[in-house]
Amino acid sequence: MQTAPKFSEDIVPLTDLKVNPGRIVSQVDATHRPVLLTSRGRGVAVVQSLHDYEAAEEERAFMRAVVQGMADIDAGRTVSLADAKKRLGLV
Repeated sequence: MQTAPKFSEDIVPLTDLKVNPGRIVSQVDATHRPVLLTSRGRGVAVVQSLHDYEAAEEERAFMRAVVQGMADIDAGRTVSLADAKKRLGLV
C-alpha cells in the first residue's frame, strides 16, 4: 500500500536522477511511494518500484473485471450456476 506523497522527497529534478539514480531507486523501494521526475519545473515521468507497479496493475485488472461483470449483469448477460458448471465440465 502506498502512503501519501511527501512533496519535499517525492518530486525530484531529472538532473538528480542522472547524477544519482541509485538513490532514487532505493527511495521508491524503501518508501513504496512513486517519485515524480521534473524537467524545468514540469512533471515528465514517474519512477515506481517494480513490486508496487505490478501490484497496482493487478488491482486495476481486477477492478476492470469487476466493472465488466457488473455491466454484464446489468445487460442480462448471465448464466445459471448449473449451466456454468456444465460449460466448465464440473458436473
